[in-house]
Amino acid sequence: MFILVGEFAHYGGYNNSLYSATYKWFGHYRGGLAITTIMACAIFSAISGSNTATAATMSTVAIPEMKKYKYHPQLNAGSVAAGATLGVLIPPSIVLVVYGLYTGQSIGKLFFGNVIPSAILTVLIAATVFYICWRHPDWGPKGPKSTWRERIRAVPDLLDIFILFAIIMYALFTGVVTATEAAAASCAIGLILCVIRSKLSWSGFLMSISDTLRISCMVFMIVAGAVIFGRFLAVTRLPFEAAAAIASLAFPNWVLFWIIVLCYIIGGCVMDALAFLLVSLPIFYPIVIQMGYDPIWFGQVICIVTTMGAIMPPIGICCYVVSGMAKDIPLGTVFRGSLYYIPSYIISIAILTLFPYATVLILSNLVR
Repeated sequence: MFILVGEFAHYGGYNNSLYSATYKWFGHYRGGLAITTIMACAIFSAISGSNTATAATMSTVAIPEMKKYKYHPQLNAGSVAAGATLGVLIPPSIVLVVYGLYTGQSIGKLFFGNVIPSAILTVLIAATVFYICWRHPDWGPKGPKSTWRERIRAVPDLLDIFILFAIIMYALFTGVVTATEAAAASCAIGLILCVIRSKLSWSGFLMSISDTLRISCMVFMIVAGAVIFGRFLAVTRLPFEAAAAIASLAFPNWVLFWIIVLCYIIGGCVMDALAFLLVSLPIFYPIVIQMGYDPIWFGQVICIVTTMGAIMPPIGICCYVVSGMAKDIPLGTVFRGSLYYIPSYIISIAILTLFPYATVLILSNLVR
């Protein structure tokens, strides 16, 4: 259902109005189009839940615009790829939904616990653009400045997306509905808004259904494979043996935790984030719980860590999508541009580790 909402927004043309509205607020800064792209990705992610959908959607809008203003290809493609990773971080995140279903944790708590970490990472990625343009002033020329009247008039273009996001989060916060019911309600409202605004054609509606079925089947197959793998691990008792072996090591818990984080970083580089999450959880989740870490907080950390792999070689799925949409930008250029944003992820993980309550648990504990 969350995927279908994002598909309605994509085929309903919300990507163009969203980009245009955010451009009026940020486009006049140096590197402003790249910042606009990142902010637009963050807002679109609030109804998408998928990094590949965000990458494909924003590539069609942002890359031609940045080419027009002679942005450097590394800044152009790198900002789209990095911004697209927010698609699986900002609620409703597919990765967090699957994590919650697998571990039995509250989807509402996971979504609310993700708000502050997502905001921190978005700001850090945008700050990276400022740094790149400070080092290379010619990479991101300033765009024309919009008047305050134009900026205010652009706000209604964002209201539909904020309405859908608010419905999802409020319903989960109050506990009046389950995550599935909240997704169904937002999907129905999203379709109604598209019809009222005359944004979604019949062919667009059919394509939305088709793409949603394709993505859902892919996720189902990954989950099915992970369940089989989990049964194998349960029979062989490998997770319990691994937990006992790690617990016997003469290392403090924080060292063991960072070893696990390193495993997720490496795994995220060579496998799809969702696939590696489901394969690794049966092994690492019992260990983390045994060490006394909060499962909601751990979910946020590994969500960011595995998502970082979406812009790192050799897999870097977001980089492949951006390169596929922008035929004239080589894949190597996309990867080089996206590597500028890796420190943003590392800093975010460090902040989450140092201040777990302030960044995650303070909001997740409010959910009923």
